[in-house]
Amino acid sequence: MRYVALGRMPAKRHAQFREDGRLLVEEVMGYEGFSGNESILYHLSSPCRIAGVGELRRQVREEWVPEAHVHRLADANAIEPGGGPVSGRRLLMFNDDLEISIAKPTEPSTGFYRNGEGDEVVYVHRGGGVLRTVFGNVPFGAKDYLVIPRGTTHAFELDGSEQFWICFHTPGEIETPSRYRNRYGQLLEHAPFSQRDFRPPAELECHDEAGAYQLTVRIRGASQEYVLDRHPFDVVGWDGYVYPYAFNAADFEPRVGRFHLPPPAHQTFQGQGFVICTFAPRPLDFDPEAVPLPYHHSNIQSEEVMFYAEGDYAARRGVEAGCITLHPSGLPHGPQPGTVEKALGAARTDELAVMWDTFRPLKLTPLWQAHDQPDYAYSWNPDHVPAGATRPVSSPSEILAASP
Repeated sequence: MRYVALGRMPAKRHAQFREDGRLLVEEVMGYEGFSGNESILYHLSSPCRIAGVGELRRQVREEWVPEAHVHRLADANAIEPGGGPVSGRRLLMFNDDLEISIAKPTEPSTGFYRNGEGDEVVYVHRGGGVLRTVFGNVPFGAKDYLVIPRGTTHAFELDGSEQFWICFHTPGEIETPSRYRNRYGQLLEHAPFSQRDFRPPAELECHDEAGAYQLTVRIRGASQEYVLDRHPFDVVGWDGYVYPYAFNAADFEPRVGRFHLPPPAHQTFQGQGFVICTFAPRPLDFDPEAVPLPYHHSNIQSEEVMFYAEGDYAARRGVEAGCITLHPSGLPHGPQPGTVEKALGAARTDELAVMWDTFRPLKLTPLWQAHDQPDYAYSWNPDHVPAGATRPVSSPSEILAASP
Protein backbone atom coordinates (compact mmCIF):
# COMPACT_ATOMS: atom_id res chain seq x y z
CA MET A 1 0.00 0.00 0.00
CA ARG A 2 1.04 3.61 -0.42
CA TYR A 3 2.00 5.92 2.39
CA VAL A 4 -0.92 7.91 3.83
CA ALA A 5 -0.94 10.59 6.52
CA LEU A 6 -4.06 12.07 8.11
CA GLY A 7 -4.46 14.59 10.93
CA ARG A 8 -1.78 16.01 13.19
CA MET A 9 1.48 14.39 14.25
CA PRO A 10 4.99 15.36 15.32
CA ALA A 11 7.86 15.77 12.88
CA LYS A 12 9.71 12.76 14.32
CA ARG A 13 8.54 9.34 15.44
CA HIS A 14 8.70 8.45 19.15
CA ALA A 15 9.03 12.13 20.10
CA GLN A 16 6.94 14.08 22.59
CA PHE A 17 3.69 15.27 21.06
CA ARG A 18 1.39 17.46 23.10
CA GLU A 19 -2.00 19.04 22.60
CA ASP A 20 -3.03 21.79 25.04
CA GLY A 21 -0.17 20.63 27.24
CA ARG A 22 -1.41 17.02 27.22
CA LEU A 23 1.13 14.36 26.22
CA LEU A 24 -0.50 12.19 23.56
CA VAL A 25 -0.15 8.41 23.41
CA GLU A 26 1.75 6.94 20.46
CA GLU A 27 0.72 3.50 19.15
CA VAL A 28 2.69 1.55 16.55
CA MET A 29 0.44 -0.91 14.70
CA GLY A 30 2.26 -3.24 12.33
CA TYR A 31 2.79 -6.67 10.82
CA GLU A 32 5.60 -9.20 11.31
CA GLY A 33 6.81 -7.76 14.57
CA PHE A 34 8.63 -4.60 13.57
CA SER A 35 9.62 -5.86 10.11
CA GLY A 36 6.41 -5.49 8.07
CA ASN A 37 4.19 -2.59 7.10
CA GLU A 38 3.09 -0.38 9.97
CA SER A 39 1.25 2.78 10.89
CA ILE A 40 1.70 5.07 13.90
CA LEU A 41 -1.36 6.55 15.60
CA TYR A 42 -1.56 9.33 18.19
CA HIS A 43 -4.30 8.86 20.81
CA LEU A 44 -5.72 11.21 23.41
CA SER A 45 -5.83 8.26 25.88
CA SER A 46 -4.12 4.88 26.16
CA PRO A 47 -5.56 2.31 23.71
CA CYS A 48 -4.92 -0.32 26.43
CA ARG A 49 -7.41 1.27 28.81
CA ILE A 50 -10.50 -0.81 29.70
CA ALA A 51 -13.24 -0.44 32.31
CA GLY A 52 -14.50 -4.02 32.35
CA VAL A 53 -13.89 -7.48 30.92
CA GLY A 54 -16.97 -9.33 29.76
CA GLU A 55 -17.80 -12.72 28.32
CA LEU A 56 -15.50 -14.87 26.18
CA ARG A 57 -17.68 -16.68 23.64
CA ARG A 58 -16.15 -19.56 21.71
CA GLN A 59 -16.93 -19.70 18.01
CA VAL A 60 -18.09 -23.03 16.62
CA ARG A 61 -17.54 -23.73 12.93
CA GLU A 62 -20.11 -26.39 12.16
CA GLU A 63 -19.39 -28.49 9.07
CA TRP A 64 -21.78 -30.12 6.60
CA VAL A 65 -20.17 -33.14 4.96
CA PRO A 66 -22.00 -33.89 1.68
CA GLU A 67 -22.59 -37.48 0.68
CA ALA A 68 -21.13 -36.85 -2.79
CA HIS A 69 -18.11 -34.97 -4.15
CA VAL A 70 -19.61 -32.96 -7.03
CA HIS A 71 -19.84 -29.45 -8.43
CA ARG A 72 -22.29 -27.43 -6.35
CA LEU A 73 -24.53 -24.38 -6.62
CA ALA A 74 -26.11 -22.40 -3.79
CA ASP A 75 -28.60 -19.58 -4.18
CA ALA A 76 -27.53 -16.92 -1.68
CA ASN A 77 -30.50 -14.74 -2.63
CA ALA A 78 -32.66 -17.02 -0.48
CA ILE A 79 -30.61 -16.41 2.69
CA GLU A 80 -32.73 -14.40 5.09
CA PRO A 81 -31.50 -10.94 6.12
CA GLY A 82 -31.00 -10.03 9.75
CA GLY A 83 -28.57 -9.14 12.50
CA GLY A 84 -25.86 -6.54 12.57
CA PRO A 85 -22.86 -5.97 10.29
CA VAL A 86 -20.78 -8.42 12.35
CA SER A 87 -23.33 -10.39 14.40
CA GLY A 88 -25.37 -11.10 11.26
CA ARG A 89 -22.56 -12.86 9.39
CA ARG A 90 -23.40 -16.48 8.63
CA LEU A 91 -20.56 -18.84 7.81
CA LEU A 92 -20.86 -20.46 4.38
CA MET A 93 -17.51 -22.25 3.89
CA PHE A 94 -14.07 -22.35 5.46
CA ASN A 95 -10.64 -23.90 5.74
CA ASP A 96 -7.58 -22.98 7.81
CA ASP A 97 -6.71 -20.12 5.41
CA LEU A 98 -10.07 -18.52 4.76
CA GLU A 99 -13.61 -18.13 6.06
CA ILE A 100 -16.43 -16.89 3.83
CA SER A 101 -19.65 -15.63 5.34
CA ILE A 102 -22.83 -14.06 4.00
CA ALA A 103 -24.15 -10.93 5.72
CA LYS A 104 -27.42 -9.13 5.07
CA PRO A 105 -27.48 -6.78 8.06
CA THR A 106 -30.69 -5.03 9.02
CA GLU A 107 -29.60 -3.69 12.40
CA PRO A 108 -26.97 -1.07 13.29
CA SER A 109 -23.61 -1.97 14.79
CA THR A 110 -23.72 -2.74 18.50
CA GLY A 111 -20.68 -1.04 19.93
CA PHE A 112 -17.33 -1.44 18.20
CA TYR A 113 -15.53 -4.41 16.68
CA ARG A 114 -11.90 -5.40 16.17
CA ASN A 115 -10.61 -8.52 14.49
CA GLY A 116 -7.53 -9.41 16.50
CA GLU A 117 -6.60 -12.55 14.58
CA GLY A 118 -7.11 -11.83 10.90
CA ASP A 119 -7.55 -9.44 8.01
CA GLU A 120 -10.99 -8.98 6.49
CA VAL A 121 -12.42 -8.16 3.08
CA VAL A 122 -16.09 -7.29 2.69
CA TYR A 123 -17.48 -7.32 -0.84
CA VAL A 124 -20.63 -5.17 -0.96
CA HIS A 125 -22.97 -6.78 -3.47
CA ARG A 126 -25.76 -4.45 -2.45
CA GLY A 127 -26.00 -1.68 0.11
CA GLY A 128 -23.87 1.14 1.39
CA GLY A 129 -22.94 3.30 4.32
CA VAL A 130 -19.82 4.39 6.13
CA LEU A 131 -17.09 2.22 7.63
CA ARG A 132 -16.17 4.19 10.75
CA THR A 133 -12.70 3.35 12.04
CA VAL A 134 -9.99 4.51 14.39
CA PHE A 135 -8.15 5.61 11.21
CA GLY A 136 -11.11 7.67 9.98
CA ASN A 137 -14.20 7.14 7.88
CA VAL A 138 -14.47 5.22 4.60
CA PRO A 139 -17.78 5.69 2.73
CA PHE A 140 -18.81 2.59 0.75
CA GLY A 141 -21.44 1.45 -1.72
CA ALA A 142 -22.35 -1.33 -4.12
CA LYS A 143 -19.45 -3.18 -5.81
CA ASP A 144 -16.96 -1.96 -3.19
CA TYR A 145 -14.36 -4.19 -1.61
CA LEU A 146 -13.64 -3.01 1.94
CA VAL A 147 -10.21 -4.13 3.13
CA ILE A 148 -9.89 -3.99 6.93
CA PRO A 149 -6.50 -4.82 8.49
CA ARG A 150 -6.47 -6.80 11.71
CA GLY A 151 -6.36 -4.67 14.82
CA THR A 152 -8.59 -1.96 13.31
CA THR A 153 -11.30 -0.88 15.73
CA HIS A 154 -14.38 -0.07 13.67
CA ALA A 155 -18.16 0.09 13.34
CA PHE A 156 -20.49 0.15 10.34
CA GLU A 157 -23.02 2.91 9.77
CA LEU A 158 -25.62 1.61 7.30
CA ASP A 159 -27.44 3.89 4.84
CA GLY A 160 -30.86 2.25 5.19
CA SER A 161 -30.78 0.39 1.89
CA GLU A 162 -30.88 -3.39 1.43
CA GLN A 163 -27.49 -4.89 2.34
CA PHE A 164 -25.93 -8.05 0.87
CA TRP A 165 -22.25 -8.70 1.59
CA ILE A 166 -19.69 -11.45 1.04
CA CYS A 167 -17.29 -11.40 4.03
CA PHE A 168 -13.78 -12.89 3.95
CA HIS A 169 -11.63 -13.51 7.03
CA THR A 170 -8.06 -14.79 6.86
CA PRO A 171 -5.42 -15.37 9.53
CA GLY A 172 -2.94 -14.33 6.84
CA GLU A 173 -2.54 -10.91 5.26
CA ILE A 174 -4.61 -9.39 2.46
CA GLU A 175 -2.35 -7.86 -0.20
CA THR A 176 -2.36 -6.74 -3.79
CA PRO A 177 -0.72 -9.46 -5.93
CA SER A 178 3.05 -9.34 -5.65
CA ARG A 179 3.52 -9.54 -9.42
CA TYR A 180 1.74 -6.17 -9.73
CA ARG A 181 4.35 -4.43 -7.54
CA ASN A 182 7.95 -3.39 -8.07
CA ARG A 183 10.65 -4.00 -5.47
CA TYR A 184 9.67 -0.76 -3.71
CA GLY A 185 6.01 -1.83 -3.40
CA GLN A 186 4.63 0.58 -5.99
CA LEU A 187 2.00 -0.78 -8.34
CA LEU A 188 3.36 -1.33 -11.84
CA GLU A 189 1.96 0.10 -15.07
CA HIS A 190 0.55 -3.27 -16.15
CA ALA A 191 -1.43 -3.73 -12.91
CA PRO A 192 -5.24 -3.71 -13.42
CA PHE A 193 -5.58 -0.84 -10.92
CA SER A 194 -3.49 2.00 -9.52
CA GLN A 195 -3.12 3.58 -6.10
CA ARG A 196 -5.56 6.27 -7.25
CA ASP A 197 -8.31 3.65 -7.26
CA PHE A 198 -7.91 2.86 -3.55
CA ARG A 199 -9.90 5.07 -1.19
CA PRO A 200 -8.28 5.35 2.27
CA PRO A 201 -9.94 7.18 5.16
CA ALA A 202 -10.43 10.81 4.21
CA GLU A 203 -11.77 12.23 7.47
CA LEU A 204 -10.81 11.53 11.07
CA GLU A 205 -13.50 11.06 13.68
CA CYS A 206 -11.80 12.12 16.90
CA HIS A 207 -13.72 11.98 20.19
CA ASP A 208 -12.52 13.07 23.62
CA GLU A 209 -15.42 11.56 25.50
CA ALA A 210 -16.01 9.51 28.63
CA GLY A 211 -18.80 6.95 28.81
CA ALA A 212 -19.43 3.22 28.48
CA TYR A 213 -18.49 1.78 25.08
CA GLN A 214 -18.81 -1.88 24.13
CA LEU A 215 -15.91 -3.43 22.22
CA THR A 216 -15.91 -6.96 20.79
CA VAL A 217 -12.53 -8.43 19.84
CA ARG A 218 -12.22 -11.60 17.79
CA ILE A 219 -9.24 -13.54 19.13
CA ARG A 220 -8.14 -17.19 19.55
CA GLY A 221 -11.24 -18.51 17.83
CA ALA A 222 -13.52 -16.63 20.20
CA SER A 223 -15.17 -13.25 20.76
CA GLN A 224 -14.07 -11.33 23.85
CA GLU A 225 -16.28 -8.55 25.19
CA TYR A 226 -14.87 -5.43 26.84
CA VAL A 227 -16.28 -2.19 28.18
CA LEU A 228 -14.26 0.96 27.55
CA ASP A 229 -14.69 4.14 29.57
CA ARG A 230 -13.27 6.34 26.80
CA HIS A 231 -14.45 6.55 23.18
CA PRO A 232 -12.08 4.36 21.09
CA PHE A 233 -11.97 6.88 18.22
CA ASP A 234 -9.60 9.32 19.92
CA VAL A 235 -6.85 9.54 17.30
CA VAL A 236 -5.73 13.06 16.33
CA GLY A 237 -3.42 11.87 13.56
CA TRP A 238 -1.66 8.89 12.01
CA ASP A 239 0.62 7.94 9.16
CA GLY A 240 1.94 4.79 7.57
CA TYR A 241 1.12 1.89 5.30
CA VAL A 242 -1.53 0.01 7.35
CA TYR A 243 -5.09 1.32 7.15
CA PRO A 244 -8.55 0.31 5.88
CA TYR A 245 -9.55 1.24 2.36
CA ALA A 246 -12.20 0.72 -0.31
CA PHE A 247 -11.76 -0.41 -3.89
CA ASN A 248 -14.66 -0.60 -6.34
CA ALA A 249 -14.94 -3.50 -8.77
CA ALA A 250 -15.93 -1.02 -11.49
CA ASP A 251 -12.40 0.44 -11.18
CA PHE A 252 -10.77 -2.90 -12.03
CA GLU A 253 -9.19 -2.58 -15.49
CA PRO A 254 -9.60 -5.98 -17.17
CA ARG A 255 -6.95 -7.34 -19.50
CA VAL A 256 -7.87 -8.55 -22.99
CA GLY A 257 -5.93 -10.76 -25.42
CA ARG A 258 -6.27 -12.22 -28.89
CA PHE A 259 -7.17 -15.49 -27.20
CA HIS A 260 -8.67 -16.27 -23.82
CA LEU A 261 -6.63 -15.19 -20.79
CA PRO A 262 -6.56 -17.46 -17.71
CA PRO A 263 -8.07 -16.47 -14.32
CA PRO A 264 -4.83 -14.93 -12.92
CA ALA A 265 -5.47 -12.03 -15.33
CA HIS A 266 -8.44 -11.15 -13.09
CA GLN A 267 -6.63 -11.43 -9.75
CA THR A 268 -7.37 -8.56 -7.34
CA PHE A 269 -6.01 -9.69 -3.95
CA GLN A 270 -3.79 -12.43 -2.62
CA GLY A 271 -3.64 -14.08 0.77
CA GLN A 272 -2.00 -17.06 2.39
CA GLY A 273 -3.41 -20.07 0.52
CA PHE A 274 -5.95 -18.22 -1.66
CA VAL A 275 -6.60 -15.49 -4.22
CA ILE A 276 -9.59 -13.22 -4.90
CA CYS A 277 -10.39 -12.26 -8.50
CA THR A 278 -12.73 -9.77 -10.17
CA PHE A 279 -14.35 -10.74 -13.49
CA ALA A 280 -15.37 -7.31 -14.73
CA PRO A 281 -17.23 -6.29 -17.92
CA ARG A 282 -14.74 -6.25 -20.80
CA PRO A 283 -14.21 -6.72 -24.54
CA LEU A 284 -13.77 -10.35 -25.44
CA ASP A 285 -10.89 -12.06 -27.26
CA PHE A 286 -10.49 -10.46 -30.66
CA ASP A 287 -8.94 -13.13 -32.89
CA PRO A 288 -11.53 -14.29 -35.48
CA GLU A 289 -10.90 -17.90 -34.46
CA ALA A 290 -10.94 -17.25 -30.70
CA VAL A 291 -13.23 -19.18 -28.38
CA PRO A 292 -14.25 -16.40 -25.99
CA LEU A 293 -15.32 -18.58 -23.07
CA PRO A 294 -13.09 -20.29 -20.48
CA TYR A 295 -11.70 -23.60 -21.66
CA HIS A 296 -12.39 -26.76 -19.64
CA HIS A 297 -9.90 -27.17 -16.85
CA SER A 298 -9.26 -29.37 -13.84
CA ASN A 299 -8.66 -27.89 -10.41
CA ILE A 300 -5.80 -30.20 -9.52
CA GLN A 301 -4.67 -28.17 -6.50
CA SER A 302 -7.44 -25.68 -5.83
CA GLU A 303 -11.09 -25.12 -5.08
CA GLU A 304 -12.80 -22.54 -7.33
CA VAL A 305 -15.75 -20.57 -5.98
CA MET A 306 -17.61 -17.97 -8.02
CA PHE A 307 -20.15 -15.39 -6.83
CA TYR A 308 -22.24 -14.10 -9.71
CA ALA A 309 -22.85 -10.42 -9.03
CA GLU A 310 -24.32 -8.93 -12.19
CA GLY A 311 -25.16 -9.66 -15.82
CA ASP A 312 -25.54 -12.91 -17.73
CA TYR A 313 -22.54 -15.15 -17.17
CA ALA A 314 -22.10 -16.66 -20.64
CA ALA A 315 -20.40 -19.92 -19.58
CA ARG A 316 -23.26 -20.92 -17.25
CA ARG A 317 -26.92 -21.73 -17.82
CA GLY A 318 -29.49 -21.18 -15.09
CA VAL A 319 -27.13 -19.34 -12.75
CA GLU A 320 -28.53 -16.00 -11.62
CA ALA A 321 -26.95 -13.01 -9.90
CA GLY A 322 -26.60 -13.79 -6.21
CA CYS A 323 -25.77 -17.46 -6.79
CA ILE A 324 -22.48 -19.14 -5.84
CA THR A 325 -20.87 -22.10 -7.57
CA LEU A 326 -18.25 -24.39 -6.06
CA HIS A 327 -16.00 -26.39 -8.40
CA PRO A 328 -13.94 -28.54 -6.04
CA SER A 329 -10.53 -30.08 -6.62
CA GLY A 330 -10.28 -33.33 -8.54
CA LEU A 331 -13.05 -32.58 -11.05
CA PRO A 332 -12.83 -30.87 -14.45
CA HIS A 333 -15.24 -28.05 -15.20
CA GLY A 334 -15.89 -25.57 -17.97
CA PRO A 335 -18.60 -24.10 -20.17
CA GLN A 336 -21.91 -25.92 -20.16
CA PRO A 337 -23.29 -27.49 -23.36
CA GLY A 338 -24.32 -24.97 -25.98
CA THR A 339 -22.71 -21.96 -24.33
CA VAL A 340 -19.49 -22.07 -26.40
CA GLU A 341 -21.34 -22.09 -29.73
CA LYS A 342 -23.65 -19.33 -28.53
CA ALA A 343 -20.71 -17.13 -27.53
CA LEU A 344 -18.75 -17.43 -30.80
CA GLY A 345 -18.42 -14.03 -32.42
CA ALA A 346 -19.47 -12.09 -29.31
CA ALA A 347 -17.58 -8.81 -28.92
CA ARG A 348 -17.87 -8.20 -25.18
CA THR A 349 -19.20 -9.53 -21.91
CA ASP A 350 -21.13 -7.51 -19.36
CA GLU A 351 -21.02 -9.89 -16.40
CA LEU A 352 -19.50 -9.08 -13.02
CA ALA A 353 -18.35 -11.90 -10.75
CA VAL A 354 -16.12 -12.33 -7.70
CA MET A 355 -14.06 -15.52 -7.54
CA TRP A 356 -11.96 -16.98 -4.78
CA ASP A 357 -9.62 -19.92 -5.29
CA THR A 358 -8.20 -21.74 -2.30
CA PHE A 359 -5.26 -24.11 -2.45
CA ARG A 360 -6.57 -26.31 0.33
CA PRO A 361 -9.99 -27.99 0.35
CA LEU A 362 -12.96 -25.99 1.56
CA LYS A 363 -15.47 -27.25 4.09
CA LEU A 364 -19.14 -26.40 3.70
CA THR A 365 -21.56 -25.48 6.48
CA PRO A 366 -25.24 -26.17 7.12
CA LEU A 367 -25.97 -22.76 5.56
CA TRP A 368 -24.75 -24.07 2.21
CA GLN A 369 -26.68 -27.30 2.74
CA ALA A 370 -29.89 -25.33 3.25
CA HIS A 371 -29.48 -23.59 -0.12
CA ASP A 372 -27.74 -26.30 -2.14
CA GLN A 373 -29.08 -26.98 -5.65
CA PRO A 374 -28.15 -30.65 -6.27
CA ASP A 375 -29.13 -30.70 -9.96
CA TYR A 376 -26.25 -28.35 -10.80
CA ALA A 377 -23.86 -31.33 -10.81
CA TYR A 378 -25.76 -32.70 -13.83
CA SER A 379 -25.90 -29.41 -15.76
CA TRP A 380 -23.17 -30.53 -18.22
CA ASN A 381 -25.38 -33.47 -19.23
CA PRO A 382 -28.20 -32.31 -21.56
CA ASP A 383 -29.94 -35.68 -21.12
CA HIS A 384 -30.26 -35.33 -17.37
CA VAL A 385 -33.78 -35.53 -15.96
CA PRO A 386 -34.20 -32.87 -13.23
CA ALA A 387 -35.08 -33.85 -9.68
CA GLY A 388 -38.79 -34.33 -9.21
CA ALA A 389 -39.32 -35.50 -12.77
CA THR A 390 -39.60 -39.13 -13.91
CA ARG A 391 -36.16 -40.73 -14.15
CA PRO A 392 -35.54 -44.00 -15.99
CA VAL A 393 -32.49 -44.62 -13.74
CA SER A 394 -31.18 -42.80 -10.67
CA SER A 395 -28.02 -44.50 -9.40
CA PRO A 396 -24.67 -45.49 -10.93
CA SER A 397 -25.48 -49.19 -10.55
CA GLU A 398 -28.79 -48.76 -12.35
CA ILE A 399 -27.12 -46.70 -15.08
CA LEU A 400 -24.45 -49.37 -15.59
CA ALA A 401 -27.02 -52.14 -15.57
CA ALA A 402 -29.08 -50.31 -18.19
CA SER A 403 -26.09 -49.79 -20.50
CA PRO A 404 -25.74 -52.06 -23.57
